[in-house]
Amino acid sequence: MNLFTVIVGALLVNNLIMSKFLGICPFLGVSKKVETAAGMGIAVTFVLTLASAVTFMVYYYILDPLNIEYLYTIAFILIIASLVQLVEMFVKKSSPTLYQALGIYLPLITTNCAVLGVVVLNKTNIDGMITAAKAAGGDFSYGSYFVYAVINGFAAALGFLLIIVLLAGIRERLERNNIPMPFRGFPIVLLSAGLMSLAFLGFAGLIK
Repeated sequence: MNLFTVIVGALLVNNLIMSKFLGICPFLGVSKKVETAAGMGIAVTFVLTLASAVTFMVYYYILDPLNIEYLYTIAFILIIASLVQLVEMFVKKSSPTLYQALGIYLPLITTNCAVLGVVVLNKTNIDGMITAAKAAGGDFSYGSYFVYAVINGFAAALGFLLIIVLLAGIRERLERNNIPMPFRGFPIVLLSAGLMSLAFLGFAGLIK
């Protein structure tokens, strides 16, 4: 397992927003200012990294041995919701201004498809790797797969942080320019996001 490939894949090639179109709601809603976008990105990074670790342990050490793995979606949502509550309390206590700026988008991390999507993809990918290892007759350790889940979740969250901050920087610059009337507001934001997505297609050949 090449961890560098995992990081590059999650960060650039298979970016949550630009490639998989997950987390579009906060991407467009909280990208008006760089500071607000960075706060949201850091919160998502914390939640997603911890969620990747906790959901792995819950699935492979509790649900799977008890043959109740079909409950993984409910279990994952509960784990994510609990982590979001911790982040929300911390942000509210440490930075009330950021808490007010994030508004409804902070508790909505609970239902952010980017967070749930990554932990589900982690499970699916790891199940495939375990099946392949068993078919090849080789030994496998859950420890290495745990590292994969955490690194992939962290890199995917960094990709989310990178893109939302980039768009926020573009939007701040656009506000200081004379945009043609038909493109002012949300239309120019969507055009900018589309051009960013096209630019990220250039990373498609980095890994196979």
